[in-house]
Amino acid sequence: EGFEQSPIRRSFKSKVLVHYPESTDRNPFNKDAVNMLCMPRGLSFRTQADRLDTQFHSFTMSFDDGARSYGFVHTFYEEVTSAQIITAMQTLYQMHHVEHHSASSASSPSPSSSSSSASSPSTSSMDSLVSSLDESDAESLAGVSACLGCAGSFDPARDTLYVSKALCLLTPLPFLQAARQFLSQLHQAVVSQTAPPLPLESYIHNILYEVPLPPPGRSLRFHGVQGPIVCQRPGPGELPLGEYPLGEAFSLLGVDNMMQLLTCALLETQVLLCSHNYQRLMTVAEGVTTLLFPFQWQHIYLPIVSAPLHHLLDAPVPFLIGIKRRDGAQRSSLHLPHEANLCFVDIDNCCVEAPEDLPVFPDQTELIQELSEVLLRFGLPPQGGVITKPATTSPCLSSLVLEDLMEDRRNGNLGGEELAVLERLQALARRCGGGKMSDGEKTLGSVFEEEEKELKAAKLNIQLREVFAGRFAAMFGRYEEFVIHSALDLDSWLNNREGTFSFDKGSFLSVQPVNHLQFLSRFLETSMFSSFVDGKVISHWADREPLQQLFDSRLERQRLYDTDEEYSRNCRYRKCTTLFDSAQVIERRLLKADHTAIHPHLLDMRIGQGRHHPGYFPKLQADVLVQGQNTNKWSSRVTASRRTDPKRSTVTEHSAVDNEQRQKHTFARKNLCQSKLLDSSPQAVTQTHREFVDGLLSECRLKTKRMLMERMGKESVELGQGEANITGLQENTLIHGLCDLLERTWGHGLQLKQSALWSHLLHYQVAQGKMETPAESAGSNGSDQRTFDDGTLLLRGSLIQDMRFIQAMSEGLSEVGQARAWIHLALEKKKLSQHLKELLTNQELLRQLYKPHAFLLCEEEREQFLFHLLSLNTVDYLCFTRVFTSISIPYRVVILPMKKLSIAMATVNPWVCVSGELGDSGVRQIPKNAQEIFFQCKNLGRLSTLQLGQENSGLLAKCLIDCVKVYNEITGHTYKFPCGRWLGKGVGDGSLERVLIGQLVSPGGEEDAGRWTPPELASPSQSMLTVLGSLGSRSRLLSVEVQEDMREAANNLVKHFHKPEQERGNLTVLLCGEGGLVLSLEKFLLHGFKSNRLFQRSVFVWDFVEKAVVSMETADQMGDLHGSTLTKGPPCDSLCHYVNAINASPRNIGKEGKFQLFVCLGIR
Repeated sequence: EGFEQSPIRRSFKSKVLVHYPESTDRNPFNKDAVNMLCMPRGLSFRTQADRLDTQFHSFTMSFDDGARSYGFVHTFYEEVTSAQIITAMQTLYQMHHVEHHSASSASSPSPSSSSSSASSPSTSSMDSLVSSLDESDAESLAGVSACLGCAGSFDPARDTLYVSKALCLLTPLPFLQAARQFLSQLHQAVVSQTAPPLPLESYIHNILYEVPLPPPGRSLRFHGVQGPIVCQRPGPGELPLGEYPLGEAFSLLGVDNMMQLLTCALLETQVLLCSHNYQRLMTVAEGVTTLLFPFQWQHIYLPIVSAPLHHLLDAPVPFLIGIKRRDGAQRSSLHLPHEANLCFVDIDNCCVEAPEDLPVFPDQTELIQELSEVLLRFGLPPQGGVITKPATTSPCLSSLVLEDLMEDRRNGNLGGEELAVLERLQALARRCGGGKMSDGEKTLGSVFEEEEKELKAAKLNIQLREVFAGRFAAMFGRYEEFVIHSALDLDSWLNNREGTFSFDKGSFLSVQPVNHLQFLSRFLETSMFSSFVDGKVISHWADREPLQQLFDSRLERQRLYDTDEEYSRNCRYRKCTTLFDSAQVIERRLLKADHTAIHPHLLDMRIGQGRHHPGYFPKLQADVLVQGQNTNKWSSRVTASRRTDPKRSTVTEHSAVDNEQRQKHTFARKNLCQSKLLDSSPQAVTQTHREFVDGLLSECRLKTKRMLMERMGKESVELGQGEANITGLQENTLIHGLCDLLERTWGHGLQLKQSALWSHLLHYQVAQGKMETPAESAGSNGSDQRTFDDGTLLLRGSLIQDMRFIQAMSEGLSEVGQARAWIHLALEKKKLSQHLKELLTNQELLRQLYKPHAFLLCEEEREQFLFHLLSLNTVDYLCFTRVFTSISIPYRVVILPMKKLSIAMATVNPWVCVSGELGDSGVRQIPKNAQEIFFQCKNLGRLSTLQLGQENSGLLAKCLIDCVKVYNEITGHTYKFPCGRWLGKGVGDGSLERVLIGQLVSPGGEEDAGRWTPPELASPSQSMLTVLGSLGSRSRLLSVEVQEDMREAANNLVKHFHKPEQERGNLTVLLCGEGGLVLSLEKFLLHGFKSNRLFQRSVFVWDFVEKAVVSMETADQMGDLHGSTLTKGPPCDSLCHYVNAINASPRNIGKEGKFQLFVCLGIR
C-alpha cells in the first residue's frame, strides 16, 4: 500500500515463512490470520539511515467456542542479502523518482494518475520480492511494518537495505512476560557475536515440547537462551490469569477515563481504540476485558485490526476493535459510519469520547477514590497521560557463578549472610552501571531491577482487579435469589429460551439503591449479563463455567465472613479487603519457583547445520522441530499433559456429556463466527455482512417481543396498581435499546458519518421538499396538518411534521438526540413502522446513501424488520410525553353535551383546567358559543383529571355534559373525561363545577377524518346510565357486590401506600375514579336507602350526611344522645365541623362534589 510514497516507505505483502509444529489438535494453525496479526501493516524495508529498533507486540485470536489463544511477536530488521531484491528496490525507487519528478514539474499534478501508473510494476515486483524472499530466507517466521519517516531515497552503492522479520510464539494463555523474555533472548542470541551454547533448535524444541503449563496455583522456571524465565498460574480460588499491565493502561488513560471506558464496555456500546503502538492497543483492550470479571465480552473482539479488515468498523453490532493511527492522522480523518453508540478512545492523547447519556457506574466517586489510592501506593499518578518507555535491555556482565546465585535467591535457598552479600553486590552493580563485558548479557543489577518491576506490575494488576471484583460482588451478591428456574430439563430450556425469563429484573431493581438504577437497568439487558444468567440456569444440568464457579465461591466466602447483614444491606461503599493477601500470594509464587522444566539439550541433528552468522536468523532444521523427540519418559509425559486442554484436567464420561450440553448452549448463543472475521477475502466479507443482516433481524424480533411482553399486563400500572417507577425505568431501558438498534441498522453500510437515522430523515425531508410546493410553513402546529385535504398527503405530512416539531423543540439536542426524540414520538403515536416504511420508499435515496451490502438494501429482511416493529402498535407507550418533560405542547379541549337532553350550549359560559402528572394548565376560559378551546402549554405528562365549571349562575344556564375530550396535537393522544351529569343551578345536584377523571383513548382508535370535528357519541356515557338508573336498580343491588366493591377500593389504597413513594401510581384515580373509594362509599350508603320522594329524582348521599349532622347538632343542643350509638366527643365535633365548612365553601361544587371532598378530606 502507499504507492504515492517512496518504495522504502511503502509496505509490501508479508507471508509466514515457517511454523512449528504443523498444527495442534486444540488450535489449528490459521496461516492468513497469524500473518495479518504478526505484521498488521505488511512487510517493510529500511536503510541504515532509519531507526532499526526491535518492536514487541502481542495479539489474540478467538475461536468459535469462545476460547482464545495469544500470540507474542518480536519484530527486528535483518540485512537483505538477495541481489534480486536489492535490484528490484532500486528499479522501484528510480521509477518512483521519475514519476514524482514529472508529476511535480507538470502544471496540474494528478496523484490518481501517478498512483495508477505505478501500481502495475509495483505489484509485479512485490510478487518477485516475495518469491525471492521465499527462496533465500525460507527459514524465519513472518514480519511487521512500522513506517517511520525516513529520507526515502535508496542507492545500493551507498545504502544497506534491511527488511522486517518477526518471531512469533502462540500460547493458550496470556504468558506475556515469559514470552517476551524468551523471544528477546532468542533474538539476542542471533545478533550476538558469540554463538549460543546450544543450537537455536534446542531452545525452540524445549519450549514447544518440553516446557509444560505450570499447574494451577504454582510457578514454573524454564530456560531461555541466556537465562532462566519464570511464569506462574493462579490457583483455583484466585482471579484468572491476566498479565497485561493494568498499571500501564491506567497510566495511559487515567482513572476517570478508564471508568468511562469500562462503563461503555459493560453496557456493550461499540468501543474503538486508536494508538500508533500495537502493544498499547492490546494492553488497554485486555485490561478492560480482564476487569469485566465475572462477566465476559460476547461480541467482536479484535484489539488489532489491519487495513483489509476496516470494513468491520461498519459492523452493526457491539465491538471492541483497535486500529493503528497513521502518523499525523487526525480524529476527523477516521470515517466512522455511525457514532451514536460509539466510544472512541485515543490512547496516545489520553482521551475518551463516550456516547451521549451514558449512565454513571454505581458508586463511581468512591470507586475512583479507592483505585487512585491503589495507584498512588505504587507511585502512579491517577490522572493518566503518562507514557511509559518500553524497557530496553542493556548489554551487561554475567558469570555462571552469579547466575547460580541469582537462581538460589529466587528459590529461597540463600541464608541471611549470603543474601546480604548478594544485595551489596547488587548495589555495587547499580553504582558502577555494569561494565560492558559482552553482548547480550545483563548486569546483576539490571536483572534485579527487571524482576522488581515485574513483581510490582503483577501486584498492582491483582490489586486493581480485586477492587473491581469486589464491586461486582457487592452489586450482584444476591443475584441467585432472582434467577428463575422454570424448565424441567436442558433441552426444553434451550428450545423455549427466547420465550422464558431467566432473571426477575423488576424485583432485582426494586431492592437496589435509586442512584444505581440507571446503570443497572441497562446492564441487565446486555448479552454478557444474560449469558452469565444462562450459565447459572444451565449449571442445574451441567458443570458450571469456571468463571461463574469462581464468582459463586467468592460470594459464599464473603457471606461466611459477612455476619453483619444489616450493614451489607445498607449498601454503604465498602473497600476491598483482600488486596494485600492476593498480592502476597503472587509475590510468593514469583520469588520462589515451584517447578523447573527440563533444560534445553542437544538434539539428534545433522552436524554442521545451524551455524552462527551474527545478525542473521539461521535456517532451522525442520525435521527436529516438527514433533517432540521423546528423550526420556518424563518429557513424554509432560508433552502429553501439555497437549491436553488446560481447562479440562480429568475428563470423565459424565463431564463429557456436560461439555456436549454446554457446547450445544454456546453454539445456540454465538451467532458470529469469530474465526471468519479475520478472513479478508471478498467472499468472507460478504458472508460476514450477511451474518450481520441476519443478526440485526433476529435482534429486532427479540427486542420487539421483549417490549411487548414487558408492556402487556402493565397497563394497570398507570391506574395506580403497579410498581410504576421500576416498570417505567425498564421500559425506558428497552426503548433506549430499540433506538440503539435502529441507529445500528441505519448505520450498516452507510457511506457518510453522523447520526445514521437522522441524516437519512434529513435527506428524505430535502427530497420531499423538492417534490412538494414550498408553501408549507415550518411551524409545528396541528393547523399545518389540517391544511391537507386528502388522506395520503396527511400521512406524509405527519412524518415530515414530526420531524419539524422535533427540529423546533429547541432542547439543544444533537443529531443522535433528535433521532431518539423522533423514535420516541413515532412509537407513542403508533406510527414507527409506518414512518420508517415511508422513509424506505425512496429507493433512489437508499442507493445513493448506502453500500450494496447494507441491511436497508436487503428487501426481504427489511420487510420483516418493519413487520416486527408494527407489532409494537398493539400496546400504548407514553415514552415521548414522559421523557421530554420541558417542551411546550399544543392541546385541544372539546366539550361534548348530551345530544337529546341538552339545552343549547349558548347559555353556558364554561372553563376548564387540565391536570397531568407534570402539572396543570391553569384555568382556561372557553369562548362564548364555542365547544372547544385550543391552547399551548408546558408538557403536562399523562393527563389524569380535568376540572370543568361555568361562571354563569343564571337558572337558564345549564347543560347536560356527556364527556370532555382533550387532544394532544403532537402525540395524537386523546383523553376522554366521562361526565354524564348536569352543570348548572337548580338541576341535578346544582353543581357549577366538576372534577372529572380521565382515561386514555388509544391513539388511532378513532378515524383520522373524525379527529378534527368534535366527535359526538350517540349514547350517553356509562356513568350517566348508572346515575339515571341508580334509583331503579337500588333495590336490586346485592349487598355482596357492595361489600366486594368496598373491599377492592380499600385494598387498592392500602397497596398504594405500602409501596415506596417513587413507585406509587395515581391516587386521584383510586379515590374518585371508576371503582374508587368515593363511588363504592356512595353505593354503600345508597344501598336500601328509603326515599320519601314521590318523583324518582336522583337521591344524593350528601342529603343523608347533612341530615345526620343536623340531627347530631340538635341532639347535642338538647343534651340528648340516647337514640344514637355515638357518644359525644371529638369524632362528632370534627364531622360536624367538616360538613359545615364544606357547605360554607363559596364554590358551587354540587352535592356529589361535596361528598367527594368530604371523603378525600376524611381519608387524608
